[in-house]
Amino acid sequence: MKFISWNVNGIRACVKKGFLDFFNEADADIFCIQESKMQEGQLDLELPGYHQYWNYAVKKGYSGTGIFTKEEPLSVSYGLGIEEHDQEGRVITLEFENYYFITVYTPNSQSELARLSYRMKWEEDFLAYLKKLEETKPVIFCGDLKESQPSLTQEAKPKKKPIIICGDFNVAATELDLKNPKNNVKNAGFTPEEREKFKTLLDSGFTDSYRYLHPDTEKYSWWSYRFKARERNAGWRIDYFLTSDSIKDKIKDAEILTDVMGSDHCPIELDIDI
Repeated sequence: MKFISWNVNGIRACVKKGFLDFFNEADADIFCIQESKMQEGQLDLELPGYHQYWNYAVKKGYSGTGIFTKEEPLSVSYGLGIEEHDQEGRVITLEFENYYFITVYTPNSQSELARLSYRMKWEEDFLAYLKKLEETKPVIFCGDLKESQPSLTQEAKPKKKPIIICGDFNVAATELDLKNPKNNVKNAGFTPEEREKFKTLLDSGFTDSYRYLHPDTEKYSWWSYRFKARERNAGWRIDYFLTSDSIKDKIKDAEILTDVMGSDHCPIELDIDI
């Protein structure tokens, strides 16, 4: 299956810059966007053959995510179920028969790290959300499996569903993931705190698909609009496809589509047998 993720930095603006041309050319099974910057009813996006799911921020012109999928999911949920976090439209989760699919737009720690403490709380709650999804899911949706099915054998328990997560995580994981690491250690997106939280996420059972296939490649997915950064390729890799470790051997390809314009980010792609 082919998955695409793209921080479009405003879907209405991106549509005017060729979004639909790329969308139709990509022909992805699932296509995700982050930073939609719109409210319901502000854009009629016609995508024949796709089911559309949007999560809008309460604040106008801010944040927001969307997923467009050819296959209709078994269920859809929005946010983390925590009011503090769910005002900004940052998470959508689709459940399919064999896996969960999540798009996420992680909060930016902002200038002078004004939002770093909030970001740390978000990271902890997002990881807890993921681990809860990974729990064995019984036929009865509420209660403990052992209590609801005391005679159920280990072999008869339903298998855990793996998770695929994509989006803008607003962090460069290693020095390989940005052009000027030494000059950015104290800047949002490359602080020790943010990098440690991302490492904790990976260590909890997730694989960075691009780095899994390209362990030494320097390639970026975001460039500042200032100082001709994209022209000079002075960028950051902050957009990711992560998969549960249990399915990392099913990853066929992972790419960063640097030639696609229309945003300060470029799309990323995951091809996986699932």
